[in-house]
Amino acid sequence: MSRLEPLDEDLLSANQKSLRDAVVGTRKGLGPDVWKSGPFGVWQHAPDLGIKAVELGAQVRFATELDPQMREVAICCVGVHFKSKFEFAAHAAIAISEGIDSSHLDVLAEGGKPSWKRELMITQKFTEELLQSARVSDSTYGAMVSAVGAKALVELVSTIGYYCLVSLTLNAFQVDLADSMIDRWPEES
Repeated sequence: MSRLEPLDEDLLSANQKSLRDAVVGTRKGLGPDVWKSGPFGVWQHAPDLGIKAVELGAQVRFATELDPQMREVAICCVGVHFKSKFEFAAHAAIAISEGIDSSHLDVLAEGGKPSWKRELMITQKFTEELLQSARVSDSTYGAMVSAVGAKALVELVSTIGYYCLVSLTLNAFQVDLADSMIDRWPEES
């Protein structure tokens, strides 16, 4: 991390250990040091808040009715909106694992409109409208609620909001990309 140093695991407080365990327990497959990276490494410096943020993150990632491809398109749109390098890189990889074509993500990263299937086009439009104007038009709202229903739409808006928090956290603290991640906006510091 450019602005905050990772904490020494041997010197963690009880709350920091709880946060570490929560991150490692819900982000399986990312290795035992996942708690030091991304927003989790930042939140270790404020573990009471971090624990709540990790709980919300686990809810929106792993316990909603939202279609995984729609979720990942929305998250990637948030990453593009904020040019959050780490966020976009992490979730582009997840999106690909959910079956999204990497060429579509390339177009999205450049600010374009990929030729998604209909549900993903609606998701991109809804997310971008909400991010750009803090509102959505009646027609976009109607298309989205018709596509997913009221419950999943609440989950989608909550997902967008959570990843705004994540993106702003990553950008404010200039969290470095992992070696395996692609920097889509190298000109951005």
